[in-house]
Amino acid sequence: MNKFHAVVGAALLALAAAAPAQNRALGVLNSVIGGGGGAAIANPLGNLLAPAMATPAATAAGGNDLFALLSQAGDVIDEAREIEIGRQLAAVLLGGKPLHPDLQLQRYVNQLGRWISLQTTRPQLPWSFAVLDDPGFNAFAAPGGYVFVTKGLVDRVDEAELAGILAHEITHVVDRHHLNALRAKARAGIATSLVASQLRNNLGGAVQAQLLALGKNLYASGLDQGDEFDADRNGVALAARAGFDPYGLASVLQQLRTETPDNPLFTLSLATHPPAQQRLDQLASAMGNRLDGLAGKQRMTVADRLARRR
Repeated sequence: MNKFHAVVGAALLALAAAAPAQNRALGVLNSVIGGGGGAAIANPLGNLLAPAMATPAATAAGGNDLFALLSQAGDVIDEAREIEIGRQLAAVLLGGKPLHPDLQLQRYVNQLGRWISLQTTRPQLPWSFAVLDDPGFNAFAAPGGYVFVTKGLVDRVDEAELAGILAHEITHVVDRHHLNALRAKARAGIATSLVASQLRNNLGGAVQAQLLALGKNLYASGLDQGDEFDADRNGVALAARAGFDPYGLASVLQQLRTETPDNPLFTLSLATHPPAQQRLDQLASAMGNRLDGLAGKQRMTVADRLARRR
């Protein structure tokens, strides 16, 4: 968790300065997602840093409006504002770690994630998936359809396991888990002291301190256990609906069960989720043998899949 705090802190300090370089990288990523020839698919990742590049007065006003909306218990947050909240939080995640330079890998993960997202009740969201150049074993989602996985995670899983992880994160977005958690934290005043320190450093207006302080707190502490269990159960069903072995996620949890919390590559993932054995027990209870008929499909490594696509 200390490592993640350092990453987010660096992002808050460097976001404005890094924006032009990040936008160039995102522009290249956008050009390959569509498959090379013909028009590229519109990629909302290309707009992630737009809030940070706007004028301080405009970003401060926008951040205050969104924070006020999160703080109000009765108001419904429409999809457009949900996407805007997610875009701002995703910019922090993207600012903390650069995109991995393998554009074929970026395209593959984007297409895999988008295919899975089409099987959900919210296929219309501007779904965007990206691989961060980070050796740790982590995956993150933000409201509105933004999902990130680390290169360290991709290197340790096969395609069915990656599909299970993406389905888990997609379920968080579909069910608005992060958005609901942000609202709960905003109403509880979690951001107050964090915002005060950022304002003293003159970062409040430029990076919308209230909203981003909530996001920093949320990603460091994790979601409620109930949300994680729900994402496991519904993610397994979603991965199966997309045509993948439903036991992919369980296989990842078996791997996590053998890792120790003092392994720096797994520290954040283990600290922000329920114990892997508890998640496995919950999955076993929910699945029973009902999905066994969909299991046993030929498994493919990510490296082999990429080799076939090149």
